Amino acid sequence: MIGGCTRDLLMGNKPKDWDITTNATPEEISGLFPHTFYENEFGTVGVVNEETEDDTLKYVEVTTYRLESDYRDNRRPSEVKFSTNLLDDLQRRDFTMNAIAISLPEGAEDISKSAHQSFSDWCADKGQIVDPYKGQDDLAKKIIRAVGDPKERFKEDALRILRAVRFSAQLGFTINLETAVEVEKQAVSLKNISKERIRDEFVKIVMSPEPMLGLVLSHKLGVLKEFLPDLERGIGIDQNQAHKYTVWEHNLRALQHSADKGYSLVVRLSALLHDISKPETRRFAEDKKDWTFHGHEVVGGKVAKKILTDLKFSRETIEAVSTLVRWHMFFSDPDQITLSAVRRMVKNVGEDRIRDLMNLRICDRIGTGRPKEEPYRFRKYQSMIEEALRAPVSVGMLKIDGAKIMEILDIKPGPKIGHILNALLEEVLEDPNINTEEYLEKRTKEVAELSEKELVELAQKGKIKKEEEEGKEIKKIRGKYGVD
Repeated sequence: MIGGCTRDLLMGNKPKDWDITTNATPEEISGLFPHTFYENEFGTVGVVNEETEDDTLKYVEVTTYRLESDYRDNRRPSEVKFSTNLLDDLQRRDFTMNAIAISLPEGAEDISKSAHQSFSDWCADKGQIVDPYKGQDDLAKKIIRAVGDPKERFKEDALRILRAVRFSAQLGFTINLETAVEVEKQAVSLKNISKERIRDEFVKIVMSPEPMLGLVLSHKLGVLKEFLPDLERGIGIDQNQAHKYTVWEHNLRALQHSADKGYSLVVRLSALLHDISKPETRRFAEDKKDWTFHGHEVVGGKVAKKILTDLKFSRETIEAVSTLVRWHMFFSDPDQITLSAVRRMVKNVGEDRIRDLMNLRICDRIGTGRPKEEPYRFRKYQSMIEEALRAPVSVGMLKIDGAKIMEILDIKPGPKIGHILNALLEEVLEDPNINTEEYLEKRTKEVAELSEKELVELAQKGKIKKEEEEGKEIKKIRGKYGVD
């Protein structure tokens, strides 16, 4: 076992995926398993295991020991040679913590269940760990250190520059000084890396426990400007009195809060980019003696779309994030907002994204330096959203409609249809179990025999009952958010 899975095991965590390295050739590997894929020139065979219930073991990459020659464009080796020596393979790895191999004794039980704190001791006792670059020491010290000469490692593959930052954010480790210096020197070589690979590392930073740390470190080491320069425009840009921090720090703190809350990638990206265009929209208002940022959300939505498009995000992610950035400045004063205005906002954002918009607002608020996530006016707006989204109590709930009633009774449109529907609604609200086509069609014929006066009275009862049920539902929703 090699790479990330050994690192995770030695840290007492269950690996997210498994990588195996071996002296067997790709052809020999393929011959050992019934279902494999070998679609590249780098000696990696994908072994498919459909029988396991463990998702991490359904696809395992097995790679022949490799010796790599000179690299071209900071991306790929000009030639790949296979080796029979494990040490040859370990010396081409990126960081010492990823250059540790674990060889299991024959007959070892399911290793996927062995992720615990004593695993390294177990391996050490049996002499199964191969660690020529003292990766275990660096794991213990929480240090990210390049294997051998960092200058050579980053020239081989410039993506390792961003990977160093990503591991720091994911693991909470410090980058070794010599390695960090070389990261800064070679950061510009990220321009040779495909946008897709950069995007994948960026996503891992954003989805890490400490994305703020990762992006601050990216900035300090000159890495951020190579893939997200627009974010750095907020550095040193003071805001108005409602904000405690600069635009730069505000965006990062909003992102960090989204990570602390465990929000989705869409919300995290929106939190990071929601005020991306405050620098270019900032104006000083003499009458207020303060800064204004009118229209920053409109401009920001377009800028966010361009940023994510350049980084090759999916169309769905681009549309979701740019929409949330565009509408994050929604008006929420409970004394002035109307339910129809809330419905329009739901329409602007989409029912599937309105909750994300609320979560973005929470992150935005915490990012200003305010201690409360959800003040009264915000909770009131949330209750109004729930009111707007819920299915109203109406004749539309019935398993019968006006057209069916006209067909059953062979009558033309008129007020009698509405009276019958409201009369039926009163009964269904009393007993939801009778809301079936069979019962309502039968009951329609019976109700139609009533006199006009009796039918109107019954319909009126239905309207009153509907208003009562509406009131109960709204009271329940408002109680859930602690608002009137």
